[in-house]
Amino acid sequence: MLPRHWCRHLYPVDWIIANVLLHSISDRLMRRLQPVQNATARLITGTPRRDHISPILRQFHWLLVRHQVTFKIAVLVFQCLTGQTLAYLADDCQLTSDVSTCRLRSTDTVMCVVRRSNNTFSDWCFASAGPCLWNRLPTHLWQCDSLGQFKRFLKTHLFGS
Repeated sequence: MLPRHWCRHLYPVDWIIANVLLHSISDRLMRRLQPVQNATARLITGTPRRDHISPILRQFHWLLVRHQVTFKIAVLVFQCLTGQTLAYLADDCQLTSDVSTCRLRSTDTVMCVVRRSNNTFSDWCFASAGPCLWNRLPTHLWQCDSLGQFKRFLKTHLFGS
């Protein structure tokens, strides 16, 4: 069994830098990434292969790989909408109320404008994938006041799904 502080170095957080690309990959490829996380948790805890991994992931507060990618993109969109990130990223996430010239029912919500594209490669960019993911989140997450509160509620939501 390895010391717990090693999990920061062993846990594959660094390979989730390309969150948007990972968000767009197929389920088959995502299923090939999940065993890496499971093996890391087993290595840290010394858990035998035949034991269930879900309780160990919950003990470490680790989301599944698919949910972790969703978490990181959603946090980045939240930071864009609240002005906590760089301007070039914030330009990619605009609320419907900010760009609408006429008064619509959709301007009362905190939904993002999703850029339309003509091919699947354009759907992989943050300007398209981030707002699309944001609009699929539950509405109670849109109303968070701080980044810490948003992260806490989002992680609770993703653990439950």
